[in-house]
Amino acid sequence: MSEDFEAPKDDLEKKLPAGSDGHSDYKPADTKDVKAKYQLSGMYQNWFLDYASYVILERAVPHINDGLKPVQRRILHSMRRMEDGRYNKVANIVGHTMQFHPHGDASIGDALVQLGQKDLLIDCQGNWGNILTGDGAAAPRYIEARLSKFALDVVFNPKTTEWKLSYDGRNKEPVTQPVKFPLLLAQGVEGIAVGLSSKILPHNFNELCDASINYLHKEEFKLYPDFQTGGSIDVSKYNDGERGGAVRVRAKIEKIDNKTLAIKEIPYGKTVASVCDSIVKASEKGKIKIKKVEDLTSGSVEILVHLAPGVSSDKTIDALYAFTDCEVSISPNCCVIDDQKPHFLTVSDVLRKSVDNTLSLLRRELEIRKDEILESLHFASLEKIFIEERIYKDEKFEQAKNMDAACEHIDERLTPFYPLFIREVNKEDILRLMEIKMGRILKFNSDKAEELIARMKTDIEEIDHHLANIIEYTVDWYLMLKNKYGKNFPRRTELRSFDTIEASKVVEANEKLYINREEGFIGTALKKDEFLCNCSSLDDVIIFFRDGRYLVTPVSDKKFVGKNILYANVFKKNDKRTIYNVVYRDGKEGTQYIKRFAVTSIIRDREYDVTQGTPDSRIMYFTANPNGEAEVIKVTLKPNPRVRRIIFEEDFSTVSIKGRQARGNILTKLPVHKIALKQRGGSTLGGRKVWFDRDVLRLNYDGRGEYLGEFQSDDSILVVHDNGDFYITNFDLSNHYEANIRILEKFDPNKVWTAVLYDADQQNLPYIKRFCMEATNRKQNYLGENKNNRLILLTDECYPRLEVIFGGHDSFREPLIIEADEFIAVKGFKAKGKRITTFTLETVNELEPTRQPETPEETEEQEEEEPEILDPDHGKSEDDIRDEITGQMKLF
Repeated sequence: MSEDFEAPKDDLEKKLPAGSDGHSDYKPADTKDVKAKYQLSGMYQNWFLDYASYVILERAVPHINDGLKPVQRRILHSMRRMEDGRYNKVANIVGHTMQFHPHGDASIGDALVQLGQKDLLIDCQGNWGNILTGDGAAAPRYIEARLSKFALDVVFNPKTTEWKLSYDGRNKEPVTQPVKFPLLLAQGVEGIAVGLSSKILPHNFNELCDASINYLHKEEFKLYPDFQTGGSIDVSKYNDGERGGAVRVRAKIEKIDNKTLAIKEIPYGKTVASVCDSIVKASEKGKIKIKKVEDLTSGSVEILVHLAPGVSSDKTIDALYAFTDCEVSISPNCCVIDDQKPHFLTVSDVLRKSVDNTLSLLRRELEIRKDEILESLHFASLEKIFIEERIYKDEKFEQAKNMDAACEHIDERLTPFYPLFIREVNKEDILRLMEIKMGRILKFNSDKAEELIARMKTDIEEIDHHLANIIEYTVDWYLMLKNKYGKNFPRRTELRSFDTIEASKVVEANEKLYINREEGFIGTALKKDEFLCNCSSLDDVIIFFRDGRYLVTPVSDKKFVGKNILYANVFKKNDKRTIYNVVYRDGKEGTQYIKRFAVTSIIRDREYDVTQGTPDSRIMYFTANPNGEAEVIKVTLKPNPRVRRIIFEEDFSTVSIKGRQARGNILTKLPVHKIALKQRGGSTLGGRKVWFDRDVLRLNYDGRGEYLGEFQSDDSILVVHDNGDFYITNFDLSNHYEANIRILEKFDPNKVWTAVLYDADQQNLPYIKRFCMEATNRKQNYLGENKNNRLILLTDECYPRLEVIFGGHDSFREPLIIEADEFIAVKGFKAKGKRITTFTLETVNELEPTRQPETPEETEEQEEEEPEILDPDHGKSEDDIRDEITGQMKLF
């Protein structure tokens, strides 16, 4: 058991067997003794349950009313008692808190530092550590703290606080603080108790205020985490923070250039050191290929990842997310204490209960304030009558024998005025009147007294109005908090949807795969054998054998797969573009079949067959085509007197692509001497259809997002940013794109763009320019070199018509219509352009064009290139080939 728990001594004596004093020389009872067994089980049943209950309720899990653990509540209570507007040594705060907290100073100090690092309730001074780097705080004697203005406004009110005795009975401490804000959701919390844990993620201050207002107005609301460390988060499986949900958090990675990546923000719960260590370990395991990692973090995160030559920066970004701490998955578990029991709730439930509690506290504060004003009004009315009627100078009052007689006389004199009072006059009121000093009586001003009474009545009416409209009063409370403190808490974590990164696709191919065809081995350790291709440790290899068998097996150091290997390469799962063109013989002297198929998904290390499974079947011709290419083959038959023509051609493009288990088409039923490649062909699958999903800022081939078009291998994508930057990329799925994209489309080098902009070098006068985007992989800017230039309008209309609206002192002018193609010629994107006007411009609108471009007619027919002839027998006659084959057959 923990040292924090100590069972009562009386209970210990009761539970220990007779004759035991509890010291180390005590010999346990015989385990065969039934009574001793019962006593031991009783100790576990009672003591452990008490301990578990104590840890859950009094140490690890926050209370739903104020969102604080007991140690945090006691720290804040101590700081409030010490509050004088100045900083206090943390060591002093820790010592003061020990009056209330039954545990050691270390736990108090750690909890105080964690509260201070959340930058909400505590104003810190000194070295309080760094959540980004993981550096710890300085010793408590060197750092100082005081309550923040937000904490003083929101957390404390002794009049609405429920109190209890501290652990030793010498002091009072709050049961829960009267917090008027969803503090639990703003700070987040993590705690591990006995048998359960709590993990509530922090949320944005302003969004909590907005959600609270929505709930009060009975409107829907949604809350998502927001972390001090920034980054981006995928909340598609957040499940409202309930147990069983999960969020994925990613670091913010930027490309400085093609050889350098910069990590600007890190995931929640990670430090710069842990992220750097994870990158180094991934590099050592060969999963990513980098030269070095450079940590330049100071006030903000900056980790530079220098890439090795020839490594794709986009692929490395995906690999960093897949294999390092640049992406983490967090499972929230919203467990709180409510009604002295742990409850598993949703984030929305916690907010609702917090808002209900805030409303109740605000109502209670108003009622207390109203009672105080009523009491003040009652005494002010008594005092006014007491002095104005000069009751204190009454003869009977002066001749009263004792205090009771004087009180009875004053009560008698006040009786006619009872209808003017808030409540009945009691003896305490009269005694208080008799305590009024003569100086106050002499300075008494009736008009000021009336004014004071009127003001108090106005305050009471205002409070009554607030109580009657308590919901709107609570809404105003949250609006006040948002307006007063919200600017200090902008959202730091970007909400995004993440695509799923397959580790096998982004792992660096740092291994070399070798093959020994004679002995039938394949692996990365066969350094002296035939080099096959580069691969990674996560890859699979597909192997085809000459007898038609094929299988997929994981990459290993050395593995026997079988002899007569025909083809082997890295296998890509779900790859529908790689097409295998095959001609096989069915049996020893059977029919020749031709087929085309793809292998998308099969079971590892299980043998499949290209042929029909007939014994002595054999693959006669085989090619693997990464983009579905279809070649032309030349088939030469064995000479036969009955066959007049022994040579013919077959085009694979005429063969349909079917399943891998299809039999195929009959090529010939005659014996074949050989099959040779005559001519390479193009892809039969057409171009690749590409879409862009703005939610995840990634390309895909699955029809998600904006359709960009059908891409051939030499096509590119144009990317244009809001700030005027543009560049082109390929259509690889590993490409990463920034969030500030204005245009992303298939690149057309001949498309003319028209831009209207304010030129900062020319006193922000409006200019127009027409240009073509340049095919460049590095960022260029069509707005010019001055970063203060601002874009007004950008269009790719061929003949745009623009309407210029004047404003300011020139608003009386008629709008100006501009035919852009007539106004300015097409020039380079770096050209300055032509000034539109010197008058004040309000806006520029694009109008419907009056003409459309004509479809160009092809006047010249393009000459087709002669295909490359790959036939080794090209130029030979059929008779020569027949004689050659016959001579070869005689030799054997």
